[in-house]
Amino acid sequence: MPLRKLRKFLDEKNTHYVLIVHSPAYTAQEIAASAHIPGKQLAKTVMLKVDGQMTMCVIPASFKLDFEKCKEHINAEEIDLATEEEFKYLFPECEIGAMPPFGNLYGMPVYVCKTLAENDEIAFNAGSHRELIKLDFKDFVNLVNPKVVDISVKF
Repeated sequence: MPLRKLRKFLDEKNTHYVLIVHSPAYTAQEIAASAHIPGKQLAKTVMLKVDGQMTMCVIPASFKLDFEKCKEHINAEEIDLATEEEFKYLFPECEIGAMPPFGNLYGMPVYVCKTLAENDEIAFNAGSHRELIKLDFKDFVNLVNPKVVDISVKF
């Protein structure tokens, strides 16, 4: 979903958001620093295979996924980190690793870390390594309808 398509979706839903353009950055921590966003507020998208189904997990930039918590709270038998080769075809219009956390638009479940739910706002990649969207967490939940679960731990 390139920025234009994402912005159109947000506009059609009458969602207030801010577009943040920053210098190219590739890791969540670099992006947070470049865009002057706290790591706890910047959402990073982690792609998993949960019992064979591609699944999107959204966690704070300053956290890492806890696979045991995932198994418990997602109620899964098997969870594996998806490789770029396995998921890049799902997001052909996005730069690899910069897909926005809107798995619902791609027909996949979305799980969001409860730590992100403690924020009033979140920011996330908008399909490139140079642009972020920042919006109210409540709006994100209304647009994506993710399951909020305890799936990560602080670095």
